[in-house]
Amino acid sequence: MCVRMQKGGTDMAAPQFSTFSPKHNRSKPRRHFTLQEANRSLPLVTRIVRDIVNTHERAAQLQAKLDQSCTANETSAVQGQLEQNLGRLRDYVQELDGVGVELKDFETGLIDFHGRHQGRDVFLCWRLGEEKVEHWHELHTGYSARQPVDTLEEGA
Repeated sequence: MCVRMQKGGTDMAAPQFSTFSPKHNRSKPRRHFTLQEANRSLPLVTRIVRDIVNTHERAAQLQAKLDQSCTANETSAVQGQLEQNLGRLRDYVQELDGVGVELKDFETGLIDFHGRHQGRDVFLCWRLGEEKVEHWHELHTGYSARQPVDTLEEGA
């Protein structure tokens, strides 16, 4: 069992791993996708999202290992690996943001494309493992309120 190192009577706990929210550049106009455009972008989006999910999982494993580290050398090595993974994760999220897609969940690879329905903004919803975009939902709702794309009226 690992005992926490102490310095000056206080525990030296490792920094907590947390996912971060991508910062969106609000000066850049938001891209709207048609259903067809969203589906055409999926080969690229799938690769990026798969990298995000895998890197996030590895970073979470490193954080768990860091939380159990006993020695300063072990802590330092794991912290370095964690920082590298978090840097890669930030790069992948920025790449996805550059495509115009919003990441909603690091663990499942849930993303939203901005789309239109009956003249208003909505999200076209996709998750890693799905073959194509098959759902949409209102901006103020989430995954649980998804509706099938056959109810989407893009041209209205």
